[in-house]
Amino acid sequence: MSDLAHTDGDNHFKAVQQKLKALGKAMDSSKLELEALLRGMRLNAERAEGLANDIANADLDAKFVEMTNQVSLALGGAAVEVRRLHESAEEVAGLAHDTQRRHARLYEALDTIRSGRRERTPKPGFFAH
Repeated sequence: MSDLAHTDGDNHFKAVQQKLKALGKAMDSSKLELEALLRGMRLNAERAEGLANDIANADLDAKFVEMTNQVSLALGGAAVEVRRLHESAEEVAGLAHDTQRRHARLYEALDTIRSGRRERTPKPGFFAH
């Protein structure tokens, strides 16, 4: 993710397209990792709950049952937050892909023209003065 945080000020068409592509790919990858984390957390929460029942059935001290139940509840609560994070990653991935497509639709033709010229093209905003 550190590559995504790096900004180099290069706003040329191809650089922006590459940055948007990298962001979308990173978010897609994070979705898969978050799905795996969510499954693991849910499984561990269920295991902790079952362990609490086993401890209770073994007539161990009630404090151990309570502590194990607390672990189960904490894992369940964390899983809810991971699910929310996963949903956010899905949204960001979709927006990154949509933005990349829209950016290409709006500026690709201009980039093709500018890239094919021998003459230098004025910087954006030059004609606004």
